Amino acid sequence: MTDLADQKADARKAAFARRKAARDAGHPAPAARLSEVLAGYRGAPLAGYMPIRTEIDPRPAMTEATAHGPVAVPVITGEGQPLKFSRWTPDGPMRDGPFGARIPLQDDWVVPEIVVVPLVAFTASGDRLGYGGGFYDRTLEGLRARGPVLAIGFAWDAQEAEALPMEATDQPLDLVVTEARILTISR
Repeated sequence: MTDLADQKADARKAAFARRKAARDAGHPAPAARLSEVLAGYRGAPLAGYMPIRTEIDPRPAMTEATAHGPVAVPVITGEGQPLKFSRWTPDGPMRDGPFGARIPLQDDWVVPEIVVVPLVAFTASGDRLGYGGGFYDRTLEGLRARGPVLAIGFAWDAQEAEALPMEATDQPLDLVVTEARILTISR
């Protein structure tokens, strides 16, 4: 492993522990706060995600958003590929996807303008640490090349790190929504 890969692995290990502790402590998921943010973008195509492991659950906000416009979830199409997003409805039929995330039974592709991004850790400057596959980085880079895209990190406050090891290809967040605040990132 390279030094940067080692640093990221160490940061992930510490962040996973903080995220699990926040979830296990019973902190309320800030879905209402996420809904409040999304209300300002009603009708814009939205991508959420199906939570896995100890990820915070965005589905209540996603469910509310379906009344105003298309909502989709990520589909991994292959290693090293950007994500695609398939339309999701709260009661729609689902199937197992890679890494344990559920995906819609039938693909109905949507190009989102807002992406709610799962994460392991974040910083106040908008850096994000994920699982290490680079899926969201490739995806956000491609979407941003097409036009404006709002990347919203969704996490517990406990997932904030003072600093994270970053690479030139890592895509920043525009907002972070936690149980305590809405953090707008300025660049």
